[in-house]
Amino acid sequence: MQTSPAAPRQATRPDTTDTAETADSPDTAVDAGSRKGGRFGLTTATALVMGNIIGGGIFMIPAAVAPYGTVSLLAFVVLTVGAIALALVFGQLARRSPRTGGPYVYAREAFGDFAGFLSAWSYWITTWVSNAALAVAAVGYLDVLLPVGHSTALSITAALVLQWLPALANLAGTRYVGVVQLVSTVLKFIPLALVAVGGLFFFDPKNLGPFDGNGQGWTGGMTAAAAILLFSYLGVESAAMSAGKVRDPERNVGRASVLGTIGAAVVYLLGTVAVFGTVAHERLVHSAAPFSDAVNAMFGGSWGGTAIAVAALVSMTGALNGWTLLAAQAPYAAAEDGLFPAAFGKERRGVPAFGVIVSVALASALTVLNFASGAKGAFDTLVLVTTFTATVPYLLSTAAQLYWLVRGTTDKVATPHLVRDAVLGLGAFAFSLWLLAGAGYAAVYQGVLFLFAGVLVHVWLSGRRRNS
Repeated sequence: MQTSPAAPRQATRPDTTDTAETADSPDTAVDAGSRKGGRFGLTTATALVMGNIIGGGIFMIPAAVAPYGTVSLLAFVVLTVGAIALALVFGQLARRSPRTGGPYVYAREAFGDFAGFLSAWSYWITTWVSNAALAVAAVGYLDVLLPVGHSTALSITAALVLQWLPALANLAGTRYVGVVQLVSTVLKFIPLALVAVGGLFFFDPKNLGPFDGNGQGWTGGMTAAAAILLFSYLGVESAAMSAGKVRDPERNVGRASVLGTIGAAVVYLLGTVAVFGTVAHERLVHSAAPFSDAVNAMFGGSWGGTAIAVAALVSMTGALNGWTLLAAQAPYAAAEDGLFPAAFGKERRGVPAFGVIVSVALASALTVLNFASGAKGAFDTLVLVTTFTATVPYLLSTAAQLYWLVRGTTDKVATPHLVRDAVLGLGAFAFSLWLLAGAGYAAVYQGVLFLFAGVLVHVWLSGRRRNS
């Protein structure tokens, strides 16, 4: 059972044989912080998942996978199945542990403090580094509308504004976070859906190009395309991470995770098919703005670039809003258990304000470094590392689900559905491993170093906790 921020419980390995606390106690339905502010309904929670999955990458995906041919569409389908399996596992885990923190909570409950800390630390790194990357990418689209790219000072200012406006929305309270997320998801979904659906009316099979574009066999092409597409589904855990802020989390977290993932998959797949069928393959391979080229091919003129730039900015702003919330949720849950500094566990208007401010400050510092010092290589390395750090909580969460299955704890896993849950858990675990493999050797090597640097933080906090 989670206690209030004023009196965090002693952080010890949970007794996994004691089921009353996790299954029956009414206090576990909503964590302490959620009583202080408004909570998300199913619609807003679904928008949070969709908004975080669909960032700015969708606007470049068709061109990125075009060299591999239409086999990349098959890779999309396989990835979608894996992502839905992962979403279903998060829903099952949230039903038994409906606390803010999601993957952190699941890892700690199954494997103890150290695994929980690694999950929270890894996820926290992912969120604020990804926010910096989103802001930098958003400035590129903003430059289409306003000439800011010619000035380093203007670029830095624009990137910081794009980061701090969502942060201010978060600090205003969860009610405002939900409103911004819902509105931004609708605003970006409409133009993407128009391109995806409208493109089908202008679809020309002659534009598709070969099935196996790289000539190395369809399995090799699908795997290569999947390596690019794998990270399109990061964010499927968004509702689970904010479970304590979701109304009726035992039911709505799983529903929001699945609905949000399916909604994002439909937009991804239809949008990619529409672009493949409206832009000639030879041109698409070298396109810097595939959705803009598709709009221009459908309706003529050159206004597509402006329209897509607006849609991309809305999409990225919504993603920044959602990821800013998530950046504070993992350390908040860990701080409640004494595994992160106590300041991260304090709320203001239902939001972990300190976590929001620290995360945005770190992302801002990284953004300034990117623009001001020209350290783009270092920045790109950190972004690549996040592809590894994002996968660690997935692996630990699916492992936690399998742990309960192996133990045969009936209150954790319904016995009549044991086979179904085992297949689902193994599928989600395999999907997580595929994500990890797709990060590449360099990212895994550097990510491990980055991840275990947090061990020093764990040692310091554990030592202080024992001394007190």
